Amino acid sequence: MPGDSRQYPVRQGPQLSRRVFLTASATVTGGLMLTATLAPPGTRAADAEGAGDAESILTAYITITPDNHVTIQAKNPEVGQGIRTALPMVVAEELDVDWQDVTVEQAPFNEAVYGGQSAGGSFSTVWNFIPMRQAGAAGKQMLIAAAAQRWEVPASQCTSSNGVITHTSTGRTLTYGDVVADAAAMPVPDPASVTLKDPADFRIIGSPRRDVDIDKIVTGKPLFGIDVTLPGMLYAVFQKSPTYGGKVKSANLDAIKAMPGVVDAFVVEGNIINEAGSLSGAAEGLLPGIAIVANTWWAAQKARQSLQVVWQEADMTGQDSTAFASHARAVGPGDGEELIFEHGDFDTAFANAAVKVEAAYDYPFLHHATMEPQNTTAHFRGDSIEIWSPCQWPRIGQGIVASTLGLTRDQIKINMIRCGGGFGRRLKNDYMVEAAWISKVMNAPVKLLWSREDDVQHDFYRTASFHHFKGGLDANGNIIAFRNHTIGFVNPVGEQAWGEFTDREFPVQVIPNVRCERSNMLLHTPTGSLRGPHSNGLAFLTQCFIDEMAHAAGKDPLDFRRELLGERRVLPIPPSGPYDLGGVIDPIPELDTGRMRDVLDLVAEKSGWGKTELPPRTGMGIAFYYCHYAYVAEVARVRVDNDGYPTVEKMWLAADIGAHIVNPSRAEQVAAGGALDGLAHVIGPNQRITIKDGKVEQSNFHDYTPLRLNQAPDVEVHFLRTDNPTTGLGEPTLPPAVPAVANAIFAATGVRVRSLPVDPTLFAVKG
Repeated sequence: MPGDSRQYPVRQGPQLSRRVFLTASATVTGGLMLTATLAPPGTRAADAEGAGDAESILTAYITITPDNHVTIQAKNPEVGQGIRTALPMVVAEELDVDWQDVTVEQAPFNEAVYGGQSAGGSFSTVWNFIPMRQAGAAGKQMLIAAAAQRWEVPASQCTSSNGVITHTSTGRTLTYGDVVADAAAMPVPDPASVTLKDPADFRIIGSPRRDVDIDKIVTGKPLFGIDVTLPGMLYAVFQKSPTYGGKVKSANLDAIKAMPGVVDAFVVEGNIINEAGSLSGAAEGLLPGIAIVANTWWAAQKARQSLQVVWQEADMTGQDSTAFASHARAVGPGDGEELIFEHGDFDTAFANAAVKVEAAYDYPFLHHATMEPQNTTAHFRGDSIEIWSPCQWPRIGQGIVASTLGLTRDQIKINMIRCGGGFGRRLKNDYMVEAAWISKVMNAPVKLLWSREDDVQHDFYRTASFHHFKGGLDANGNIIAFRNHTIGFVNPVGEQAWGEFTDREFPVQVIPNVRCERSNMLLHTPTGSLRGPHSNGLAFLTQCFIDEMAHAAGKDPLDFRRELLGERRVLPIPPSGPYDLGGVIDPIPELDTGRMRDVLDLVAEKSGWGKTELPPRTGMGIAFYYCHYAYVAEVARVRVDNDGYPTVEKMWLAADIGAHIVNPSRAEQVAAGGALDGLAHVIGPNQRITIKDGKVEQSNFHDYTPLRLNQAPDVEVHFLRTDNPTTGLGEPTLPPAVPAVANAIFAATGVRVRSLPVDPTLFAVKG
């Protein structure tokens, strides 16, 4: 794994402030079950309804059998980020067992037992790294104590390795399996008192390991939600209005029921419910529609092709992508409807600036494009329901199912199934409540599987956004004034779509005179988070406009960014305060300019920035971004042909995610995957969702095309190891890729990319 090692003082991170509790018990086979619990800082009791004490939340079960086999429960959903492998690796390292002797099992959903069980925000490693190390180390301490008691020697004279305990002076050995029954009766140590390994002694953490599911993946064995089957299971499709929330006026249901294989077809009135149980136009609950249930999915889908529906739809006047863009262009140069934040005196500073830069930027709605369409299998049993669902946030789904079906959470069992991609789409659980409702109506097990058209046209899209920037430079090329007017969206109940420009956005913290304003447009189409939420669009805006100002100042874009970062320091916490991360108040540390400068220097070094003469119409672009605790800088080299089509020849990525890379092979894959996701936002010729009369115009991969293999360049990944808390990686490598590619296109052609995705006609050689 490429990378450098540079040492800086440890900054207290959220993973170092958890309180961990341990209990132990014997299994029915005479083994040891170790329960590790933690209390996240700022956890609210309401986050785990029915969980009892919110300060005592189970994170992992460790089970050791007399034959020396170890089973570790993976508590979080696996969406391809590798957490189902990484967190058990952390436990196994400190437990001191051979990874080959470990079996990983998916924990059932039970937040009263396991604490928060979600996938999103790259926080799984952040929140669990230290507690799970402590759990493993405590288990090892108990096992050693049991062996020492049997030998009647001090525990300090015993060591462990690969599940074997050795009495150092006599050479006697016992396996963990030999002493598990005794260990279960040992006092459980205070996790804060256990001795963690010196990282120099790690054998599992930091060593490449295969995904625990890889054999099933490559051989096509049942693993994903789409693979779930139950005895007597029926199959369902669900037809919804092309405009959000439209109701059924009439439909040819009698004809559909008569079609081959169809068991039933019926209208679902819908009840758009949020987790709190209240009606909301912004919720993800049960939408109106028509369910068709058949003996096979193909029969249900074929029947749907003959479905004739008349919809009662809301007024969608003005719900049009062209109208949105036209309005944003018209109001962008003027004042915003509301002031978001300001400091200094922008008007005076901008008026006196030696150089003025003004530009309008925008980015589009995006679809999540998970390879596995949304699906859930549900079995209603009268007074309870069991659900098998590939979901990222089962607690939210459980709450909506409970409200919709009139059940309590205790009556709903959710089995978390590996997701065939998530990217934030499966934080929403609309497909779960649809399956649950259809199963209740049929009083039978039902698998609901969306078609690709369902998936494209009924997403919670990454929001579009429009921005008008002004920047002022002094005679020395320093930024002295900055203004952003965001023209964004609100839904019918007044909630803003994701993507707010806040006082956390670099470089507003280091510019003396700043004003940020906002104006709103009404949007009926639902929006949600996509990989690198907020940051995936904001990085494009800020890092491209920084590039514009660098060129206006006559400075190299790398040198200009170094000057902006300035001396090594941690920027002040902004007035907006800490984030509320899905119910956990966690103060994400402010940007450390030294750490960012170091990854910027590393990626410049590895890419040979400024040291290579490039062919005509070939350019290199650079960008950096701080989000989800991680520092990432990227460089892209792009060649643009005479017809204006860009080819990204290579990308370089440098990241500081702290002291430890748990699974280097997966980390490199995740980092490169994030960069390629960002690349697709720029060069994907139709990676945009457009709306006309409230309806999504795209329907499948022919008009919303994911990145193709022949468009994917080599991504060279480097990790900068620092003495900082270990953080996640799934989100933060995407945002800087977008501006790095856009800035490279400018370097190749002299034409700015201010709207995504790129329009090749803007970069074609004229004449």
